[in-house]
Amino acid sequence: MRAWYRRPAWLWLLAPFSLLFALVSGLRRRLYRYGCPARYRAPVPVIVVGNLTVGGNGKTPLVVWLVEWLRGQGYRPGVISRGYGGKAAAYPLVLNETTSAAEAGDEPVLIYRRTGCPVVVGPNRREAAARLAALGADIIVSDDGLQHYALARDIELVVVDGKRRFGNGFLLPMGPLREGRWRLETVAAVINNGGPCAPGEYLMTLAPGPLQPVSGKGKPPKPGSRVHALAGIGHPPRFFTTLAEQGFILERQLALGDHQAVTPAQLAGLGQAPLLVTEKDAVKWPGGHDDCWYLPVDARLPTEFEHLLLSRLKELNHGD
Repeated sequence: MRAWYRRPAWLWLLAPFSLLFALVSGLRRRLYRYGCPARYRAPVPVIVVGNLTVGGNGKTPLVVWLVEWLRGQGYRPGVISRGYGGKAAAYPLVLNETTSAAEAGDEPVLIYRRTGCPVVVGPNRREAAARLAALGADIIVSDDGLQHYALARDIELVVVDGKRRFGNGFLLPMGPLREGRWRLETVAAVINNGGPCAPGEYLMTLAPGPLQPVSGKGKPPKPGSRVHALAGIGHPPRFFTTLAEQGFILERQLALGDHQAVTPAQLAGLGQAPLLVTEKDAVKWPGGHDDCWYLPVDARLPTEFEHLLLSRLKELNHGD
């Protein structure tokens, strides 16, 4: 909701509803803290990657990075996700090579295709975590779920958009916050996507890779080419800026909502220029453009963050 970042005066009309949201969410946290209802403790460690605000902040690149980093430390990681936007016939859903974004949601499919690690989707994270552990994962990465207190966790990581931060700083529906900023003091680390960083935050940058075909034929467009750009992510301008920084000349920029699927009608008037999309859009691509390419990105994090993770994992192992 753009108003959260522009701060129009009419948002104050929603203040009573934000107060009610704060009371309900606070009561819910207290009930889980005192064991009513009881949290589910998975048989293996759980790392939650979440955020405080509604919308995408860059969690998926961090989840992919974590899976690959954990493998490098000798773990067998797996990922659980709610599967936002997907509608499966039954849950928990274990992803495979034929699972579509319509079934599992775009982000779980992207994570599975990029990493090949076990990915289980389901609105009940307890069932998803149990199924993932049964598949042989010895550590679980939860894609989102910071506020899903029914699942106990060992390490919490929060991703913050370096440009948009926390909008107007108010709770839903007056602002974009799911929880107050006090919550940052309780997590293991705050990851800042793109900067600038506040004190104590770890900077995550996204390094673009070579263009990959969606429905493209022949060679991908080179920097300096005129292209169209489309992004259905939490903050589309970030993708458009990345393309411009690489030297592409953007003729048209199509910004969709996070997780929103593109329709052939939206592509009808684009003409013959190549179309560049995000990797998240590519996994749910409907067709309709014969020269389409996606731009993969890889997260880069400082060694200080790796040292923090190693220290926390050693504490968990020592506790066992």
